[in-house]
This record gives sequence, structure tokens and C-alpha cells, in this order.
Amino acid sequence: MSNARLEVLVEPFKENEPGPHVDAAVAAIEAAGLTADMGPFATTAEGDVDAVVAAASTLLRASLDAGATAIQFRLERCD
Repeated sequence: MSNARLEVLVEPFKENEPGPHVDAAVAAIEAAGLTADMGPFATTAEGDVDAVVAAASTLLRASLDAGATAIQFRLERCD
């Protein structure tokens, strides 16, 4: 089984005020069965590559629909 790590920054960024666009990204990660770790500049999640890719796909649409103006992410394989 392959693992992957997702790092995502959803904008607009307001410190200590994540907003609905960030909440949508976190919800998409958690709906894929992953744990979202919200840091000061990005949210990360790690797990099975299929779950991480599914979460990334879902969070793009959900965050944009919730008002995101830009989404930056990094996806890397962790085997």
C-alpha cells in the first residue's frame, strides 16, 4: 500500500480566522477518512494515496464553492 502526504493552503488567509473555505477543505480531508492537521500556514494530511488523492479532488471544489480565491497544494508520495 502506498502512502502520500497532502499540504494545502486555502486563500484568502486570515490568521486565527479560517473561514468557510478552509473549513470546507478540512471537512473534505476528514470525509476521506484522514486527519487534518491545521498549522499556522497550511493544513496537512497523510494516508493511503487513494484517500489523499480523493480528498485533494474533493477539497478543491468544496473550497472554491465556499469562497476560496486560491488554493496551493503539494502532494507527495511517502513510500
